[in-house]
Amino acid sequence: MLKHEKKQYKKVVLAYSGGLDTSTIVPWLKENYGCEVICFVADIGQDREDLVDVEQKAIASGASKCIVQDLREEFVRNYVFESYKTGCLYEGEYLLGTAIARPVIAKAMVECALAEGADAISHGATGKGNDQVRFESAVAALAPTLDVIAPWRIWDMQSREELLAYLEARNIPCKATLKKIYSRDENALHTSTEGGELEHTWNAASENVWVLTKSPKEAPDEAETFELTIEKGIVTELNGKKLSAFECLEALNKLGAKHGVGRIDLTENRMVGMKSRGCYETPGGTIIWKALRAVEQLVLDKSTRVYRDHLGIEFAQLVYDGRWFTKLREVMMAAANCIAEDVNGKVVVRLYKGNIDIIQKDSPNSLFNFDFVTFGADEVYDQADAEGFIRLYSLPSRIRAINELARKNK
Repeated sequence: MLKHEKKQYKKVVLAYSGGLDTSTIVPWLKENYGCEVICFVADIGQDREDLVDVEQKAIASGASKCIVQDLREEFVRNYVFESYKTGCLYEGEYLLGTAIARPVIAKAMVECALAEGADAISHGATGKGNDQVRFESAVAALAPTLDVIAPWRIWDMQSREELLAYLEARNIPCKATLKKIYSRDENALHTSTEGGELEHTWNAASENVWVLTKSPKEAPDEAETFELTIEKGIVTELNGKKLSAFECLEALNKLGAKHGVGRIDLTENRMVGMKSRGCYETPGGTIIWKALRAVEQLVLDKSTRVYRDHLGIEFAQLVYDGRWFTKLREVMMAAANCIAEDVNGKVVVRLYKGNIDIIQKDSPNSLFNFDFVTFGADEVYDQADAEGFIRLYSLPSRIRAINELARKNK
């Protein structure tokens, strides 16, 4: 079953989901590498049904044991909330729901492999996708002595039919069928959907694509408002109630999903060069992202705001490209944390039929000063000062025009 020979291993830790791919990888690793396989499951807030009987499934597939680790709080606190301080948004729309989850999974899996004395890890990412780069770059940074086995780049199986036949021939139970239409990724931050009608960009996404959020058409006819408290770029309270990072995101997911917010249909550039289409549902994350930007409107001066915009674009690319465990990420987060020192305040959010509106905002660090911007009479601003400012501001254009006129008149 190997396209080319590989060395043997004693123990391999596999990133395991219980789905068809990873259920097939367990016996395949044992047969082709003669190794013990330990399955590692990261609980990052995915559908709870995915975790039901996951240990029994792993053992039934041939694993020696299955380790399930609850990473939900760590994921939201140290990865989602930290990233959102930067304003990260990939290609103008994507809030990085899948990409942000990969470093927390990789870190925990590496720690598991080292604790178990494994000499390699394995994953079910394909040779066409982004996740292979994200996982393997993380391993290279955290534990370069560990080898990585990527079966989809090595074995000769190419289809779900072949994987199902492989398991059937070995009497390994699997609930997967050939009727799978979509490929989905779920965690506390989002649900992504690919495949099916989405493989053709002229096809509109049907309601079958969306599984987390209500259709805006079916959302309540009454708007809903609530208050968020933000401290140093982190949402800490909902309607005056202190919440942990995961609790906050979970609550906002429910509110956002109820009102049909956080849907995007994106055709993006993958790392390996091809374009892919995905539909992403990120209700709570979208609310948080907009709330943070609203407070920034109050507290960031013009130059800092421009820099933060650039930082958000660059940080989104870094996360998407799997470069979390790098010095560059530390440098960029240091800048984001410095900017976030003043991002404190409260916002009132209104949700209605797929829309998110920030209708009230305030901050103790606000640079908004009524005395300067009022249209009424004031005693702090001499409007005549603007004339000199405009003459200096437009001086380059004035000089260019004068020089061109002089050349024409020669």
